[in-house]
Amino acid sequence: MKIEQFLQFLTQQLTHWRRQYKGLRRKGKLMRSPKSKIQRRELVRTIFNNVILFLSKTNHKSERRKQERAFKSKAKSLKTKSSIYAGCLDWVHEQRSLVILAIALVSLTGVIGHKLYNQTQLQVGNTASQTIRAPYTASIENQKKTEAERKAVSKSSLQVLMIDARMNEQINRKLQQLLDDGNEIRAVAGAFPFFDPVVLSISTQRYLRSCPDSEWQALIIAVENSKNQHKKRIGQTTASSRPSSIPAPNQERQPHTAPSKSDSQSPQVTPQKTELVDFSKSTDFTQAVGELESYYLTTSEKNLSLVIAQISQIRQRYTQATAKLLKLETVSPEAIYEASVFLDLSDVEWEKTQMGIHQSAERILTQGIPHGLPKNILQDAVSLQLQTSIPESAEPLAKNLLLAVLKPNLQKDEEQTRENAQKAAAGVPPVMVKIRHGEVIVKKGAQITAWNFEVLEYYHLIRREVKWQELAKLAGVIAIAIGIFVWVERHVNCELRQRDRLLVLLLTLSVPGLVTMGLPYTTWSALSLLLGSFYGPTLSLTVVGLLLPILAISLDISKAALLAGAGGGILGSYIAQRLRSREELALLGVAIALTQGGIYLLVKILIGQVFGSTWYIVLQEAGLFALSGLAWSVVALGLSPYLEKVFDLVTPIRLAELANPNRPLLKRLATETPGTFQHTLLVATLAEAAAKELGCNVELVRAGTLYHDIGKMHDPLGFIENQMGGPNKHDTEIKDPWKSAEIIKKHVTEGLVMARKHLLPTAIQAFIPEHQGTMLIAYFHHQAQQMAQEDPSLTVDDADFRYDGPIPQSRETGIVMLADSCEAALRSLEASSSGKRVGEKRSLKDVSTEQALAMLNNILRAKWQDNQLVDSGLKREEMSKIAQIFVDVWQQFHHKRIAYPKLKASSAARNS
Repeated sequence: MKIEQFLQFLTQQLTHWRRQYKGLRRKGKLMRSPKSKIQRRELVRTIFNNVILFLSKTNHKSERRKQERAFKSKAKSLKTKSSIYAGCLDWVHEQRSLVILAIALVSLTGVIGHKLYNQTQLQVGNTASQTIRAPYTASIENQKKTEAERKAVSKSSLQVLMIDARMNEQINRKLQQLLDDGNEIRAVAGAFPFFDPVVLSISTQRYLRSCPDSEWQALIIAVENSKNQHKKRIGQTTASSRPSSIPAPNQERQPHTAPSKSDSQSPQVTPQKTELVDFSKSTDFTQAVGELESYYLTTSEKNLSLVIAQISQIRQRYTQATAKLLKLETVSPEAIYEASVFLDLSDVEWEKTQMGIHQSAERILTQGIPHGLPKNILQDAVSLQLQTSIPESAEPLAKNLLLAVLKPNLQKDEEQTRENAQKAAAGVPPVMVKIRHGEVIVKKGAQITAWNFEVLEYYHLIRREVKWQELAKLAGVIAIAIGIFVWVERHVNCELRQRDRLLVLLLTLSVPGLVTMGLPYTTWSALSLLLGSFYGPTLSLTVVGLLLPILAISLDISKAALLAGAGGGILGSYIAQRLRSREELALLGVAIALTQGGIYLLVKILIGQVFGSTWYIVLQEAGLFALSGLAWSVVALGLSPYLEKVFDLVTPIRLAELANPNRPLLKRLATETPGTFQHTLLVATLAEAAAKELGCNVELVRAGTLYHDIGKMHDPLGFIENQMGGPNKHDTEIKDPWKSAEIIKKHVTEGLVMARKHLLPTAIQAFIPEHQGTMLIAYFHHQAQQMAQEDPSLTVDDADFRYDGPIPQSRETGIVMLADSCEAALRSLEASSSGKRVGEKRSLKDVSTEQALAMLNNILRAKWQDNQLVDSGLKREEMSKIAQIFVDVWQQFHHKRIAYPKLKASSAARNS
């Protein structure tokens, strides 16, 4: 509890001190006169003594006395040094801008030039100025040899291969396509065997459907002759009972003769005229004729004719299948199917062949086919797999099919191979070299090698130094950059406070800071988003543009990475302050990310690194740069509200949030002082229009106007707009112009108290006192003068009836002062004009416009002559323009209306 009381007391004292400090600084008297220094010392001494007294209450009397004595002695010693400290503080305060610039120069030079602090005098390749010997015996690792051996072991480690599922799928798909083509061709050829193998053997059926047409015609003739001879024999056998008709027992057959006329009328296929060729020596021909004769002998002539007709159809289908197979071979460069093998397989053999091919392919692909496998090894493996799974006659066909589709399906497992290589390299022991005491490391005049440098580094014989000349050059470049930034700051009408310069410095240091830590994904996006939204595009682009060449010439960083980050920074700087919501800033972060990744990829394409074997690494790096831009944008969005509060900044987004009528302070204003709230809205409308025309900060004017009269909530009825036609307390209760003036003036001080309590930004707080400036409270001042005329003992001091100020220090607060004064005048003009008769010569609108413009010009002229606007930045010629803007806005709200005819009482009663 005591600690809380102490902290509360200390907070009150610091707040009081801060108010006095701001007041003195505003008046320009701080630390400029001896009197102000004495007052400051007294203030410090009072605070110090109060802290001592508070702490002393917690101890016993004896301990308290000891502490008081100790504190008194310490106070005496501090008193002797206070003049020195005061002088130092005075100088620092007066030169605070130079101090911030010096801090910026030192910090930027220190971070960017970090490599220049610990540079070695002895470098690899330099000549040794003296002979250096080993101070003691030691075993030193030869890192170069160790690394070489580990690389050799890593390269020689076996690669880990893995099955490529996509290649397997491609191989199976192609194999199935070839088998489907074969099935389609066999379907055209028809089933095989096409007749009972018991009657016609497989070899005979194969011959009958594939033999040439000449042999087929000769075969038909031979069968016909055999049939005729058989009929003759039967006729001779029948006529054997008649001796004259007994034929010679050794009568020979006469093949290849034309059949008789009666025979030609049978249902058999009529043979064409064919050259008489002797096919009797052909085994297949003889066997086919014999089997057909046997079939004829066992059945009938009709069945034989049907078989011959069926064979003719099969031959036609076989011819079509052969033609289709030939066409397939011409389309595909791989001659896989051969009619002599493929079509001669029976249907059962073909089914077994297909099944065996699938099984063999699956086994081979499961075992894997590596790249670079000799072709003969693959052929032997295929032959071995096919021996036991398919018919022997189908082996050549199946082998051709598999060799046509099988391809290497093993790919390198990069991750597992890398792990194996790392394990193998880690198992290599370091190469140690023993250096004895007194052994020469490097001779005088000899060139220092990498091994010499390692030994010297081990013995700490490398002398290190600071490269002061290089640091001075870097500091000069940074000083020029800081000078350019200051010049831009002054010429863009953006007056930065010291805290603003400190924030710009911290954000700027974040970019080279990450680079020095070895992280290439720097904070360009966060830098641009924050600086652009806080201080506008000009200053943000200046920082990015100055930082880019400095980093390029000072740090070892990839130029592609540097250009990518700077590109995203330029985009963020240019757009950030135009956005009015956090969602839009989030979308801007996405755009910055895409910009960074795209620029990085484009630079790599231009230098040709994308087209090599490392293209996937470039794509990965581009993706990482894009993700880093998005990540830093998210960080910037998260930090933005905290930075706004800590550094007392106002951004368009924060101003929009403060202007939300649902804010607690504005809701109280609307509830407790409705008249003041309506007055505030009208003043805001007038001030916004003027600010927009004059190129001022419209968001700041809007938010500042909404809070400029919050102090009236301390006594709402003390202001006429909240009395709602009731009695005026100043006339009925107070009846003292001095007290009434104090109540009116108090709305400024109470408004500042409320603003600080609700942590409003300083830029918003400035509207509360500056919208009144040091104006005279004319109404009560006039009452006081009248009372003084009646009572000579009373004296009227103008200071009692003037606001404490300060006068407007910016164009925005100056506009609000003018709008606040003119709004009441326009309301009074509206009230007076509403009583005019409609039938006057001039219209209400014309009279009101002229009266309004003349009245506002008088008011603005009075404010200017009262020196209320000398520090605001507004110009004398702008007064008439502001007056015209106010009248135009007033006309929009109070335009001329249609005069409705009066209703009779009876009709009015009926309508009611």
